[in-house]
Amino acid sequence: MVLVDTSAWIEVFRRPQRLQLESVVDFDDVVTCLPVVQEVLQGFDNEHAYLVARDAMLALPIVESPLDDAVMLHAVDLYRRARRTGLTIRSGVDCLIAACALRHNLTVLHNDRDYPAIAKVSGLRERQLPTTGNRRA
Repeated sequence: MVLVDTSAWIEVFRRPQRLQLESVVDFDDVVTCLPVVQEVLQGFDNEHAYLVARDAMLALPIVESPLDDAVMLHAVDLYRRARRTGLTIRSGVDCLIAACALRHNLTVLHNDRDYPAIAKVSGLRERQLPTTGNRRA
């Protein structure tokens, strides 16, 4: 199972579309979590596109819903472990997403510098998107 990060969804929803998600992962294996849903949806300014994306995102299986304090504390621990080893995690939300993935033994599909760093201090499985035309967050 694969938790698709916001950085990958941005490439899917971008116009023109820069990523066909099905080209890198079997859509039946895709799950999400609420921090990803929030990050993706807050980026839409077009109301129709927002409604389409909202319905699509909420149709996916959602892990760690509702979020509880154990997930948040796991995210805090990931951030602090990275910092103690000299790694800078730029987004606390990425730690929260990683904690959701770790708690469910998921791979994070991303286009973001934080996940390889988080993987260095945890058992996180992460997979970088192909780099053709994609920018890293």
